[in-house]
Amino acid sequence: MSNQERKTVLDLPLKIVLSEEGTTVFIKQNKKLTKFKLADNVDEYGLLLDKFVPAAIQRLLLIDYISKIEISRPEFVSRRQEVMDLCKLIVYSLLYRQFNNMLFSKILASDVIKKWNRTNPASIIDEKTKFNDTFLQNYLKEQEKQVYELREEILAPIRTAITRNSNLLPEEKNIQLFLSEKFLNNLRSVIWFILIKFRGVEHFDNLIKDIRIMMAEFIEKSRIAEYVALMVIELAVNAENANLRREAANLYRGAVDANAVLFDQNIRMRVIEELTKKNDLVYVSWKIGGTSSSIGTQGKLQITLYNKEGEYQVIKDSIDSKKSADLKKKSLFDFYKEIPEGSADTELGLYYLSYLNEACEKVGVKFESLVSQIKSSDTTIITLSFYL
Repeated sequence: MSNQERKTVLDLPLKIVLSEEGTTVFIKQNKKLTKFKLADNVDEYGLLLDKFVPAAIQRLLLIDYISKIEISRPEFVSRRQEVMDLCKLIVYSLLYRQFNNMLFSKILASDVIKKWNRTNPASIIDEKTKFNDTFLQNYLKEQEKQVYELREEILAPIRTAITRNSNLLPEEKNIQLFLSEKFLNNLRSVIWFILIKFRGVEHFDNLIKDIRIMMAEFIEKSRIAEYVALMVIELAVNAENANLRREAANLYRGAVDANAVLFDQNIRMRVIEELTKKNDLVYVSWKIGGTSSSIGTQGKLQITLYNKEGEYQVIKDSIDSKKSADLKKKSLFDFYKEIPEGSADTELGLYYLSYLNEACEKVGVKFESLVSQIKSSDTTIITLSFYL
């Protein structure tokens, strides 16, 4: 996360599929959308970026303008940190957004708002209340001092609890302190408006305590971001290595050890060139549940890795027609267990998976994994689903 904050630009080509709302806004602003094909052979219109500014992508995620992000490469090792930074950026952004949504609901259900609505039936505040953005911005600018004071009032006990927690390493403390500020910095304007407007009224202190409790829960939940990023890059590199070995065996016809491709830079570069020509790439996509999605999917993040041979249509035909009974589905644990014993990839993959599973259980994040293998097209599709 600290790397993500320090880097102003990440060198990682992205295909970004916009949400319905995002598409509408971009078209109204006369922004040009690009047509491209995704790993599942579906044509989409969106943004095609060679490089990107992390803060800009996070902003689009926070306002629900992105429904999917996809990257494809013949190899991932050279962009390991960038891929991990992107993955963490997406997870953190969804957590910030979920915090916003849940906090807004809690505020509306609080005794503070209930009392206001009872005594002011002509101007109740609920999820259907419309607030003018210009008015909110002007109001918060006028109340800037109060916003700062309330922000510090909320953060002070949290900072103290983090710094005094002997179970945390110094770096972990820094990350949690940073996150506590980010959760507040990314609050929507209407939340700050309500908090300032009702500051000091009866039951307001209880509302602030509830906000701190929720923040603490989300800070803990944020621990999974690192494990998710490690799992994604492990799966991508594992798929990459399988492709490199296979192509090296085909290219050199046994003249060199297929494993040499992992260590000999000259052989590696030639093999990567061949994979690129054949479009034998590894694809990773992040599908993001929207704020307007049905209940239960708003906080869903689905990460899918495609590793296949040949052109797009091969996987499309295999998936659509379900040609053979060899479409096998299993959990990611089972997938790793079937890899030959003694493989370093197996040990590392199970290590990351165990920690990811444990981290999710600790913070109440539902985690599911599914591996589909289509023998007829030599395709592996791995799906990780998280319910934040």
